[in-house]
Parts: sequence; C-alpha cells; structure tokens
Amino acid sequence: MCPGGDRPKRKRPANLNDFPKGPDGKPLEPQTPGSEPTSPWAGFPLKDDYPQADDPVDPNRKVSTKQANRPFLAYAQYRAEREKAHTDWLQRKKEREEKLARGEDVGPEEPDPTEEPEVGCLGLLKFILYATLFIVLAGKFFTGSYLWEMEPPNLKQFIPTTQRLFSEGQLAQFDGTDPGKPVYIAIDGDVYDVSSNRATYGPGGSYHMMAGRDAARAYGTGCFKTHLTHDLRGLSESEMRGVQHWKKFYAESKKYTKVGRVSHPPIDPASPYPEHCDPKKAQAALERERKAKEHDDAKEAKREEL
Repeated sequence: MCPGGDRPKRKRPANLNDFPKGPDGKPLEPQTPGSEPTSPWAGFPLKDDYPQADDPVDPNRKVSTKQANRPFLAYAQYRAEREKAHTDWLQRKKEREEKLARGEDVGPEEPDPTEEPEVGCLGLLKFILYATLFIVLAGKFFTGSYLWEMEPPNLKQFIPTTQRLFSEGQLAQFDGTDPGKPVYIAIDGDVYDVSSNRATYGPGGSYHMMAGRDAARAYGTGCFKTHLTHDLRGLSESEMRGVQHWKKFYAESKKYTKVGRVSHPPIDPASPYPEHCDPKKAQAALERERKAKEHDDAKEAKREEL
C-alpha cells in the first residue's frame, strides 16, 4: 500500500501509438485480423482486433467476438438453431396434416425436436433409487454404517393390526376350555395366541395353568401354583431376567402371535409381596445377589484408588 493509503492506479497511454512495439514496429504480440486469440491481454483493452459478429439484439450493430462476449453469442446462436429447428418441424407437421386431409398415406407423427423431455414416473423412480444408493454407500464410507449409525425405524407401528385390549375377565375366557375359542396367555401385559400348541396350554397340558391369565411372576420364580399373577414387586434381579427372557421368547416366536394387551387393576403398594413357594431358594438367590453387589462395589472402589 502507498504511504497515503491510496491504491496505485493503472494509467492508460494517452495515445494508442504509445503502446510498446517490437523491433518490427508493430505492437507486441499483435493479433492477426480474423483470428480468435486464446487470451485477450495482448490486444485488449488497448486494441481489439477480434472478428466482428452481428449483435443478436440489434441486427444493425456489430459486436466483438472477444472472450467476454462469447458466452452470450454462443447462447444466441443456440437459441437461433432451436428456433429454426422448431420452425422446420412446424412446416413438416403442416405438410403432414395436408396429406392426411387428402387421404394420402403418411408415416408416424414426428415429435417436436425442441421439446424438453418430461421426467415421468420412471425417471423419478430412477432418481430416488440412485439417490438412496448414493446416500447408503456414503454412510458406509464415512461412518462404517449403511444407516449412518442410526437405528432403523420401527415400521410395525404403522402397519394396521387386529390387536385388542383385554380386561382380566375377557382374557379368562380364552383359557382353552372352550374348543371354539383360541388359547391365549399373557406375560407382563402382552397377550399371545398359543392355540398352535393347544396340547401344552390347553386343558390337561403341562402349562394349562398359564392360559387365560397374566402369570408373569411365575415365569421368573418358577412358582407355577402360587405365583400366577402379574405382580412383579420384590423379584430379585435374576428372577427379573427370567421374566425378560420369556417375554423376548414369545415376542420373537414365529409360532405364537401377539393379539393385544391386558389391562390390570392397580396394585396397592402397601399390600404384601406374594410369598415365594420356596423360601430357601429365594433367600439363597438374594444372598447371591448381595455378594455379587459387594464384589462389584469392591472392584469399583479399587478402580477408583488406582
């Protein structure tokens, strides 16, 4: 920058004759009339030796074919060619219609060569397919996951189902005693149709006591006579894992289908927990969990000391 803060200004020679010349007396890098140089610097802006062309806007005016004007001139030429092609097509169409009016044989109708093609449904589907493929592959490249480390949506929630809400009395009607009705069981509120295994869940079956009710607690404790209830209060961690195991078993089973949920009345929190059918077994389970917790706490404390 100049000391005064003003930028230096480029000065144009007062006379074109002041433009630097070579040994032959001609301007440096002269342009041959009729040629189109790759760079306008040698002759422009001090000298413009580019060929002249008709101005597309004003036919009575000539414009230079210098690089700055070439995109405009090329587009004007493209438009002129398109208009000529469309005019020729209209003429051919008119001649075809005249032949048809005279009853002469003509070929198939020629489409307009200047008409922009429509995308259509097939083109749109192709675009969606290619865009989806690109997004999936990009996710695999950048994140190592085709879904960009996102969980896929649960589409089942949008599929209409025939599931219903049962009361405890309604669920009890599907205990298998009526041959004309299916056999239902429930676990932690979810109701499943187990009619395909009526020999096991129907009358006389080894798990008939589970039919027509929510016996979630029995799945965790193994007390199939005294724990035929949905009350899960007071269960140990291992017993809760047992309940979750059987819930997953029925949910993922291809043999049994979910038909709805059962609504239970609220449980009085002040009421006592159901008594375990094997107190010694329950006490041993609690003792194992207590020791496991103490062991985990000791490991955590040792880790904090380090």
